[in-house]
Amino acid sequence: MANLSVPKLRPLLRRNSVIRTRDLAQLGLPRTALEAPLADGKISRISRGVYAVSGHAVSEHHSLAQAAVRIPSGIVCLLSALVFHELTTQSPHEVWLAIDRKARRPAGGFPPLRVLRFGGDALAKGIELHQIDGIPVRITTAAKTVADCFKYRNKIGTPVAIEALRDGWTRKKFTMDELWDMARVCRVQNVIKPYVESLT
Repeated sequence: MANLSVPKLRPLLRRNSVIRTRDLAQLGLPRTALEAPLADGKISRISRGVYAVSGHAVSEHHSLAQAAVRIPSGIVCLLSALVFHELTTQSPHEVWLAIDRKARRPAGGFPPLRVLRFGGDALAKGIELHQIDGIPVRITTAAKTVADCFKYRNKIGTPVAIEALRDGWTRKKFTMDELWDMARVCRVQNVIKPYVESLT
């Protein structure tokens, strides 16, 4: 079976920088089809059921794609979203990911995750879909990210939230209407108001 699976597996390895064992199931291949590429160094295990494919050029945001493969329902948020939108000088070693309050917590693996639980509109609104290294990744918008930063200022620090607000406004990453809409979703209108007034 391993020899027969190679022709079916090659296009997947050429096309994707990250593959999952469920990608094999869609091709009608068993998990054992990965044994030869693993032994040859053509792929390497990232976490359970997730493999990086060697030889692919990857972007600076590849860890976000890897996180999205591990947790497809997760949403890149806070510090990781700030980095994506170029609104911080921070460089987190974990991918900050929002998941539903009722979702099961992800098991350990790579990349390391900082998981937060969102619910209702805070989970559903202000989300953009981006393609990173061929993987669809859900990321909070710049306006939602700034609002989230003020909501979770005890976790990331108020100075980081203020820096993101100023940079985002200066660089026209969002309109004031978009920011206020997300501030309402995150219930931080009163917190953010004095900082917004200092901008205008």
